[in-house]
Amino acid sequence: MPPHDTDFLERWQHPLVRDLAWLLLAPDLLALAWPGRPTRSALGLGTFERLHGYLDSQAAHPDALEAKAGAPGATRLGHYHERLWQHLLETAPTTRLLAHNLPIARERRTLGELDLLYRHDNDPTPVHLEVAIKFYLGLPEGPGEARDQARWIGPGGLDSLAIKRTHLERHQLPMADMPEAQHAISQRLGMAFGARLHQRLAMPGVLFYPYRHRIPAPHQAHPAHRRGQWLHWRDWSSIAAALPAQTRGACMGKPHWLAPPRQDELMPLAALASWLDWHFASGGAPRQLALHDPAHGWRRLFVVDDAWPRQVPLPPGPP
Repeated sequence: MPPHDTDFLERWQHPLVRDLAWLLLAPDLLALAWPGRPTRSALGLGTFERLHGYLDSQAAHPDALEAKAGAPGATRLGHYHERLWQHLLETAPTTRLLAHNLPIARERRTLGELDLLYRHDNDPTPVHLEVAIKFYLGLPEGPGEARDQARWIGPGGLDSLAIKRTHLERHQLPMADMPEAQHAISQRLGMAFGARLHQRLAMPGVLFYPYRHRIPAPHQAHPAHRRGQWLHWRDWSSIAAALPAQTRGACMGKPHWLAPPRQDELMPLAALASWLDWHFASGGAPRQLALHDPAHGWRRLFVVDDAWPRQVPLPPGPP
């Protein structure tokens, strides 16, 4: 995370407000043909004065944000991320949320759902926004050539950047043009709607590059995408020895994988290492860490067991 973002986030202590601030600052992982996330200007938060004011108001009166993003069932990262977007589109100065998780069905069979429908104050045409938040680890060897998106996989080894992009482009976004979607939108809005929607895709997250290897960014990677490093547990002592002595850190627990924790929540590196030693002694799951030192700011690491990856998902098939 760039230093200016680090300084910016330290203004707020509430974890949900910090995550909301991170969401407003984070670029998408990919630069695709589809329009990306709503800009801060489009949300009425284009200047830092307005952005500060909006986040200050959320911190001063967090009840609505807590009810939305902290509600039961929001512990899954994807659901939590969606609820942050719902709250943002409901409360930003120039947008209004029209619907979320709108089911699309054909003859009683659900085809899927549209994540978010909203509109701008100066444009009555609804905007369909699909959202996804992803954290992928890059493999030095794997399917395809060096920049293939199939080489970027989730920490659990079940998902890949290639699979997610393909699903969004072939299914989620085109679904809005189906007659069944037009019917569902008309019913939800209480008015006939036959026009083409504006569409956007928000896909923030972090791409973690391997500690022991230099690899290129995947095809279509956004130039400013967030970066981290991943390493096997056997390499922890090597990377820890190179860290500044003042480094402190914490394990980031889901669903709070967005903003780093408050600095007063960090533990000394030795204590963090002891916890990791205990965790990986029994083959623990991959863990994301946030590390901080005063000179260099924040860095993110994913630490995985020495047998990782135990599986690599196949690339998506042809259309």
